[in-house]
Amino acid sequence: MESSHSPNQKISKTAWTTLVILGLTQIITLYGETMLLPAIPDIIKDFGISYNSSSWILSAYLIAGAVATPIAARISDIYSRKKMLVIVMMFYIFGIVIGGFSSNITSLIAARIFQGIGIAMFPIAFGIIKDQFPKAKLAIAVGIFTSMSAAGSVVGLVLGAGIIENFGWSATFFSILPFAISLWLIIIYYMKNIPESSTTQDVFPRDTQKRVFNDSGKNLKRGKIDSGNRHSSIDIMGTITLATTITSFLLVLSYSGGNIDMRSPQNISFLSIGSISLVLFVIVERRSKSPLVNLHLLTNKVILTANIILLITFLTTFAIFQTIPVLVRSPPPLGFGGEATTVASIQLPFMILFLLFASFSGIIISKLGNTKPTILGSAIAFTGFLCLFLFHSTAFLVTTNLAIIAIGLALMRVGGMNIILEATPKQFSGISIGMAAIFKMIGSSIGPVVAGIYMQTSQASVDNVIGSFPSTDSYNQIFLTLTLISIVPVVLATIILKRRELSPPAHEGLSVEL
Repeated sequence: MESSHSPNQKISKTAWTTLVILGLTQIITLYGETMLLPAIPDIIKDFGISYNSSSWILSAYLIAGAVATPIAARISDIYSRKKMLVIVMMFYIFGIVIGGFSSNITSLIAARIFQGIGIAMFPIAFGIIKDQFPKAKLAIAVGIFTSMSAAGSVVGLVLGAGIIENFGWSATFFSILPFAISLWLIIIYYMKNIPESSTTQDVFPRDTQKRVFNDSGKNLKRGKIDSGNRHSSIDIMGTITLATTITSFLLVLSYSGGNIDMRSPQNISFLSIGSISLVLFVIVERRSKSPLVNLHLLTNKVILTANIILLITFLTTFAIFQTIPVLVRSPPPLGFGGEATTVASIQLPFMILFLLFASFSGIIISKLGNTKPTILGSAIAFTGFLCLFLFHSTAFLVTTNLAIIAIGLALMRVGGMNIILEATPKQFSGISIGMAAIFKMIGSSIGPVVAGIYMQTSQASVDNVIGSFPSTDSYNQIFLTLTLISIVPVVLATIILKRRELSPPAHEGLSVEL
């Protein structure tokens, strides 16, 4: 009888069917994330909102995902992944309906929040797939599952742009609604016959002791850790306080235009709320048996540094997503005067190259290790941002520079994630991946706000065109800021390399392509 680790073990028909069905949830989710990107200028015009406010179309979606993902994933592990997947999809479908009928920015942001909850489908679906595939074949499922997520981003950008140009941005929501409902019904019908493995209560004994690296990654510190027991708590307070902290500080930045006036009651209120919630978050995480962020694990300098690299990777990515549609669709000479499909054509090479290099970077990492590709990617991204700052006067130049940036960011993303896993004790890899996801969500939500601040504070008008638009200076400021920020990962990755040359990682053989 073959062991579960046998490379010759066959993948069942049920496993393949499950993978296809759940992979479609990722196509739908990522479609929903990118379909509105070309429409940002249209929404600004239709609702008469500021560029600051428009940044929340992306940020609200991502913050909601950051809140929902750990809670939904934890509940699904304790009780039932299948039931939780159905519930999360209901929230997502409800968000689509609200979005299609949105008549103001408030209802649209509410819709995006419900859609953001749909991000939680990723870990739940992956957990179900993991139950169905033999361990030796799981990498195949991961590759296909990831590629289907990637396909959703590309389809969302291209198809969304065509729908926006011909039918308006509201139609993007209705275009996905029948597919989402159909897939929801298929999951309800099909998943009831799929066996579900035992939940996390059997992973560690109740009295398991944790080991946490100190700064050098060698000496270990003992303490209690939650076992994942069925009756253990879900860190809801940690999740809420973290989301409150992020949202409060982003609101201060967004509505103060980057110039924080301490005489403003609004700024004082948001700063106070953010500061208090940050303190509460630290207290909650230190006391929690199932912390959202393991503060002891985070004291490992390699893990913390790699997480900062991931944060910057996603900050710069989503700042680009917020900026390019406005640049392309603004009237000349302030922009290119393009349509929604023009936005898609300019950003498409960026997305395709990002996804391709993210998928194949595992080969590069297997040859060079994790740190050197991360340094290389950081250097490439810095070069691309510098070129974008210096040369962005035509669509061709922007497309070319974005392609360079995509290669660099892809290597940074995969390299940074693998550095984290290699530096993490194997039994805590799940916790470490969850922490990395939080850093990525934080960076993703900050990026659009940073871009929105510059676009709002520096504007100009064009003859015979009603309204004002971001000036040339605003794009210069955005691209210069991203260039300066992109220097940081180069320095941090170099520090990691030197640190690991002096003190080789204690845990090897862990690798992930995300």
